[in-house]
Amino acid sequence: MQGLHLTGDLFGCGCSSATLTDLEALSTLCRTATLDAKLTIVDEKWHAFPDWNGQPGGITGTILLAESHLAIHTWPESRGVTLDVYVCNFTEDNTDKAEQLFDTLTVAFRPQKQVVNRITRGDVASATPKDLRRRLRATRSRS
Repeated sequence: MQGLHLTGDLFGCGCSSATLTDLEALSTLCRTATLDAKLTIVDEKWHAFPDWNGQPGGITGTILLAESHLAIHTWPESRGVTLDVYVCNFTEDNTDKAEQLFDTLTVAFRPQKQVVNRITRGDVASATPKDLRRRLRATRSRS
């Protein structure tokens, strides 16, 4: 087992308010970005929260992928988003697909600030040569 897990905390998002509060707009954006990245949608589940203290409620959603998942949560009152993309690399290296999906969504939200984590998951022995080169570069840049 080996995979890539990308997480992002996006702050001060400059996208339209509808992207943060309209379930259909957000789910369409996520679905389109997933398919454009050539990932396989198995199922999806979305929930729009009710208005709170006079502010529109956020949305939480997940797209179940054959390769793993996309999870997203919006906080329109603070114009924030958390984004989670995980892919396993069982039958092929899906790293580029995960990065494309994550980057497409990040750009769509237009954050003023972002905190991104890149986590290589699973057994290093089964990592692709491309992943091993990336890990080596990341280790060297921290030194």
